[in-house]
Amino acid sequence: MSNVLSGFKREARKIASSLGAPKFYIACAADYDISHEHFFDNPIIFRLREDVIPFLYDDYGHGIEHSKNVAIDAGAIVLAESKEQDREGVRRMVLLAQVAGLLHDVCRLDLDHARHSAETSRRILASYPLSGEDRDIVAYAIANHENTGPVEPAGDQIRQTVSDALHDADVFRWGPDHFVTTLWEICDYQDWPISATIERFPTAMERAAARAAGLRTATGRTYGPDLMERGLIVGRRMYALMREYCETHPCD
Repeated sequence: MSNVLSGFKREARKIASSLGAPKFYIACAADYDISHEHFFDNPIIFRLREDVIPFLYDDYGHGIEHSKNVAIDAGAIVLAESKEQDREGVRRMVLLAQVAGLLHDVCRLDLDHARHSAETSRRILASYPLSGEDRDIVAYAIANHENTGPVEPAGDQIRQTVSDALHDADVFRWGPDHFVTTLWEICDYQDWPISATIERFPTAMERAAARAAGLRTATGRTYGPDLMERGLIVGRRMYALMREYCETHPCD
């Protein structure tokens, strides 16, 4: 990554930090902590964290850090959505949501990456101590984690909860994460000049704003708009800073 791009990335991180913690991570702190601990302690997740690395695209902003954040947030959303359910059932959904979170972008550069990632997840998980039903739930969630087409009916509440949690955790990345990390890594991967990045910023902000309308869980609808707005604050400030920079520096 160029020095100029790295500087913009650092500035975006400073702006995001100045906004404080998003409401989701405050209101759902206990759920997040449980999910975080599960992510690092569960033996299935421990194994999968290693197995998934060759399939991820760190240079494209959808690598292990992105997948980790999606997995932990998905687990936290499951916990927030399942307060009245039995402990074993909730524990199973947290596990499956985190598995889906780690695997949801394994074919990220494919045209139909959600469907291809779902198919690939079955091959990766073939030797794991998961039931066929568990692998079906993971594949269903991954196949339906985008907003690009009609969502296949879930058929049962467990499948619905895991799928919706994965979707919303992925949408959460369109908050500060997108403008602090993902966008800069994509720009670097594509080798765009600063002028091209500036041209794409309004579209990126429009897409981020639109994502809030498609959140599927009560937890997502409650806290997602705050995350999106924080991302847009960072995006608007960075857009202004880049345009100002290009007034006095070559950007092509």
